Amino acid sequence: SANFQKLTAQLKSDVYLIMGPWVHGQHAFHSHGQVEFGEEAAIADPMTWRHEWFDRWLKDADNSVGKSAPFATKVRIFVMGTGDGRKTKDGLLNHGGFWREEQEWPLARTRPSTYYLRADGSLSLDLPAEEEPATEYDFDPNNPVPSIGGNVSSAEGILIQGAYDQRGGEQFWNGQDPAPLSSRDDVLVFQTEPLADDLEVTGQVEVSLWAASSAVDTDFTAKLIDVHPPSEDFPEGFDLQIEDGIIRGRFRDSLKQETLLKPGEAYEFKIKLYPTSNVFKKGHRIRLDVSSSNFPRFDVNPNTGEPLNRHTSTVVARNTIFQDTKRPSWVVLPVIPG
Repeated sequence: SANFQKLTAQLKSDVYLIMGPWVHGQHAFHSHGQVEFGEEAAIADPMTWRHEWFDRWLKDADNSVGKSAPFATKVRIFVMGTGDGRKTKDGLLNHGGFWREEQEWPLARTRPSTYYLRADGSLSLDLPAEEEPATEYDFDPNNPVPSIGGNVSSAEGILIQGAYDQRGGEQFWNGQDPAPLSSRDDVLVFQTEPLADDLEVTGQVEVSLWAASSAVDTDFTAKLIDVHPPSEDFPEGFDLQIEDGIIRGRFRDSLKQETLLKPGEAYEFKIKLYPTSNVFKKGHRIRLDVSSSNFPRFDVNPNTGEPLNRHTSTVVARNTIFQDTKRPSWVVLPVIPG
């Protein structure tokens, strides 16, 4: 989507964006990991529409580009989350979804909504109290939070691709404990009350954390989750990861200039998550998990401040998330009016 925005501003020719619910290179499939998105999610013959695209622009062919799907309009997005939440015959979560044609990106009708992280574990549209207490946890680089699926590129044998319930299992080499990740002491969970109505989130999600660390360098991670409530098919519910992101402390201000942290000092950390499109259905919860590791999706920070990939030791960091009026932590969701 970033390329679409940049190229649209610079080129006179048409620019197209297709955003589907796939993992890397798997456009012909409609289920990924433990989740089914519906048969229409798949582009049945990826090579055919690629040929159409290149024939149009390299051979000036008069074909389907600009006239019919998947290139009927400049922007085509798959809105996830409108399935019935039941278990399919293949044992997958029917999260579902549908294609929608748009004319711009980001969507002009977007209403950015700020949800604040609260000390009681809630995710609320209400501003935090002036004296709301901070939340602390220990991040041990030798016991990182395991990555349970995700929208990742080629990593066979190291990292499993796709959408998964955020609990361990035998298929995850470093996360075989079947307990949910939310039960870990180093994972902070912030969630809304069960939604009274469906809520569509389409666009880029941004997280801002006011935080401090006992270490001179550490990481902060954020993960957006669609919490399916317990049901007959899924008695323990299903914590569906929508997307995730990370910020390294030393790069909080710039990716070019490293600046270590002063232990105990509060800084604002911005985490930009990839754009997404998902309907959080009535009765579901919107959840944000905050931690300091997501391995092997992201490299583990040793917390020592030593040169990258040349550290000689590790340090357990005591990390603090602030949630008061002067230092609010929040997530902005791009809400699309119903």
